[in-house]
Amino acid sequence: MIFRPYPGLTVAVAILLAILLGLGFWQLQRLQWKLGLIEQVHRNMAAAPISLDEAIRLGASAEYRRVTLHGRFDNAREAYIYGVGEDGVPVYHVITPLTTGDNRILLVDRGVVPMERQNPATRAQGQVGGETSVTGIWRAEVQPGAFTPPPDTIKRIWFVRSAGGIARVFHEKLAAPVIVEADATPNPGGLPRGGQTRVEFRNEHLQYAITWFLMAAGLLGVYIAFHISRGRLALKRPD
Repeated sequence: MIFRPYPGLTVAVAILLAILLGLGFWQLQRLQWKLGLIEQVHRNMAAAPISLDEAIRLGASAEYRRVTLHGRFDNAREAYIYGVGEDGVPVYHVITPLTTGDNRILLVDRGVVPMERQNPATRAQGQVGGETSVTGIWRAEVQPGAFTPPPDTIKRIWFVRSAGGIARVFHEKLAAPVIVEADATPNPGGLPRGGQTRVEFRNEHLQYAITWFLMAAGLLGVYIAFHISRGRLALKRPD
């Protein structure tokens, strides 16, 4: 076998090959991290509900935990987050402040309503008054991105789960910068319709890893083919 590699080309290919392989193995590590995260989320959602004090104590670890709150809804201060229902039809998530017995305030996503039922007067039966309890999923707020439409603070419509933004409009201090997404327990009259928590994690790390490895293999193949075409790589010397 003869092999007389071009030095400069070989160094460049070796560096690029190391980068491509490194990216592939990094994506495999990300895959394991993502699978662990998904498993943790499902484990949190399956666990027994915790109290507000426990959720606050857990901090970021309380994400996706079920929590039970006790207090009164301030229905006059509803806010709305634009969303898309399971059937692809636009809906509003009804966000209502809940004041606990010790005067702490949390935002509760009571569920979704059709856009034509945004006005509370069209679903008065669901405007729960007095002391109540609600169990839901503890969700941290989401900061608006560069392409997120600005909120319509006059109509109290947001386009992202912005607990802090909603609280500022109401001039309230929240016990935690979260929105508790109510479970599917039916509300009087059927609206809002709870149980809207979606666990959606993009998990394309395996595809990315395969892509990087295929690119590495392709680069190596081109390198070998190039040297063969130049007579610098052969299985045996010519007679």
